[in-house]
Amino acid sequence: MKFLIVFVALFAVALAAPAPDHDEHAEIVKLDSSVDHDGYHFVAETSDGTSFHEEGQLKEFPGDEHDHEPHHAIIVHGSYSWKDHHDGKVYTVDYIADEKGFQPKGEHIKLN
Repeated sequence: MKFLIVFVALFAVALAAPAPDHDEHAEIVKLDSSVDHDGYHFVAETSDGTSFHEEGQLKEFPGDEHDHEPHHAIIVHGSYSWKDHHDGKVYTVDYIADEKGFQPKGEHIKLN
């Protein structure tokens, strides 16, 4: 189950990044990951300047009045950045995914 959660989180990050132009091919220049009993760490960088960094830690939440058993969830912190080939700017998204949901932050992100 933990592997599925990690895979889904990484897949979501990969989908959130803008796709490069079809005539460009980026190569992976750095790739590192680790998984242990209470979390994971993932770093990737490509030759076009795109980078990903994510850490997840297992957190225990106490039971509530209806269900006294503790609950567990993975709290995720990460960021990804890319260089837009149209305007030349580097964009970065920092995010947290926790009991409050997915919370992205970036200078270019407008939240209501």
